[in-house]
Amino acid sequence: MARIRSLLLAVFVASAAIAAPVEQRQIGSLTCNIDRFKIVAGLVSTGKAVGAIDTTDPDTATAVAAAQAGLKAAGDSIKNIALALVTGQPAPADARTGVSQGLNDTRSALDGITNTAVADSVAAAQTKLQAAIDDGNAVISDCK
Repeated sequence: MARIRSLLLAVFVASAAIAAPVEQRQIGSLTCNIDRFKIVAGLVSTGKAVGAIDTTDPDTATAVAAAQAGLKAAGDSIKNIALALVTGQPAPADARTGVSQGLNDTRSALDGITNTAVADSVAAAQTKLQAAIDDGNAVISDCK
């Protein structure tokens, strides 16, 4: 939970920071900064939903661990982007790719869960994940 709070704080600081004029894109509009906040919030809610999946079945447990690893990778990449924004640097391309890859890895892991006993929990996590992906796409389109 502390990691999530630090991630939220980093994004908040990044959205409130005033970067050098050369990096105007990094500051972003109000819409851009709301989108940034929403993807972080989406990762948090997705993480909660993934954590609620019953991992009694070993295959499900493996897939849930992979989904959590994907979320962690996406979150770590967002932290790197937030750090760049705070320091007035351009967001590293590899960090942007890391967010996408982490979300895709999470989707693949959740899609691989075939245990019908947890179908409702998996569907809830997939819905939260899709919302986070949509928020990430909004960041790409609105933060120009």
